[in-house]
Amino acid sequence: MPKTKTREITILQSKGTFSVFKKAGFSKKDYDFEGISALRHLLSNEKARLLNVIKNQKPGSIYDLARKTGRSFKSVSDDIKLFERFGFIELIQEKTKKRIRHKPVIAVDSIIIEVKV
Repeated sequence: MPKTKTREITILQSKGTFSVFKKAGFSKKDYDFEGISALRHLLSNEKARLLNVIKNQKPGSIYDLARKTGRSFKSVSDDIKLFERFGFIELIQEKTKKRIRHKPVIAVDSIIIEVKV
């Protein structure tokens, strides 16, 4: 049985606001988040759709992912950078002729979100 890869996100309440940080050796500064609204943005339906397409259709590049989802390359690229920063995906570099393309690959099996009040 393959090893499960899990990412943990902890949300802490302090002085009436929520702050977000990652466990497992990462500090609070590794996230440039602004609380719950940023987490909501990270876990939007569009981003869930992107993860689903990456997992099931295995696009060969970010451009291919944008084509398959019908979204602009810039929007998809921004979302991919966010996913990569949080460790949800990995970008695999592949050389094709004179270009290097970045193939998005799912890097986690589950995401755990803990809210501490």
